[in-house]
Amino acid sequence: MDKERYSRHLNLKNFGESRQQKLLDAKVLVIGAGGLGCPVLQYLTAAGVGEIGIADGDTVSLSNLQRQVLYTVDDISLPKAVQAAIRLQRLNPDIVIHTHVLHVDAANALELIRYYDIVVDGTDNFASRYLINDACVLLEKPLVYGAVYQYEGQVAVFNVADILGIKTNYRDLFATPPSAVDAPDCNDTGVIGVLPGIIGVLQATEVIKLITGIGKALINQLLTWSVVSATAYTVQLQENPEAKAFIPADQAAFRATDYDWLCSTQITGVEQIGPISFVQLTTEADVLFIDVRESGEQPEAHFPHLQIPLSRFKENLLSIHKNKVVLFCQSGKRSLQAAQIIRDSFGESKKVYSLTGGILTLIE
Repeated sequence: MDKERYSRHLNLKNFGESRQQKLLDAKVLVIGAGGLGCPVLQYLTAAGVGEIGIADGDTVSLSNLQRQVLYTVDDISLPKAVQAAIRLQRLNPDIVIHTHVLHVDAANALELIRYYDIVVDGTDNFASRYLINDACVLLEKPLVYGAVYQYEGQVAVFNVADILGIKTNYRDLFATPPSAVDAPDCNDTGVIGVLPGIIGVLQATEVIKLITGIGKALINQLLTWSVVSATAYTVQLQENPEAKAFIPADQAAFRATDYDWLCSTQITGVEQIGPISFVQLTTEADVLFIDVRESGEQPEAHFPHLQIPLSRFKENLLSIHKNKVVLFCQSGKRSLQAAQIIRDSFGESKKVYSLTGGILTLIE
């Protein structure tokens, strides 16, 4: 143990060498090295967590830098997990950092999570949240959850029993996923840059509390923090007996579960397409492309199209004069809503496509 490095912990009342050793002996997996994952990783590294796993299959983009403070412009297009590990190792070369450059899915989650003591969810989509939750329930691993939306964030500790033996998980809060249309996405709605830092630091704090036993962790509790009002409130979570039926019965059932499908929306008569099919359609005649984003949203679309914001879509239906329509937005959610409006208004008279993942997938 480097006593100079950890001197502020060693001198801290009711902390000392024994609790610092618990940190050094711990193994924590952080899934998602984005807005939440960056502060979690920085503070757990600085605190001296002995082994830290970073699981992320994404690369750094310019839009990340507003809130993902581990990265710089020099990291753009490089793997987040690798670049994060490089900087974290410089911060504390005495710990072990494992990089997992992958998207966590039903095929690899159990093997990945099994090695670690605690899992931190730093992801930003419902498919990952439900997958990570279910894996932690099956493996009986503590899960520190965090989420952000615009000006508000949440933190909770799941799958840890309280003094009464009660143990809640994410499905006790939300038993089943919302539809992809209803689910919020920061690509569409935005998020103030400091918020993931605040929530991520709270997640790191809960991890340290779980490892060392100091204080009272947010076990079976959901803390919500508002940036706008600088206020926080905590609600007590209860077990939901009906939610248990939605968790895979065993590891084989988990591996067979398609979480992306469970959290997606299928609209009859609407074909969801990827970037390759989208580009192919731009070469065809008699195809109308419609951007349903609000005016001024970036990046711009540099191909012929109409712009009909979703907020004014219904009153502009007469502008849709072609029978083959391709809809796109920032992330793919608003275009699905617009697709539903077209189906409700025109029935099967128009062939409707929606770009899955939005215009951002064209750039990637």
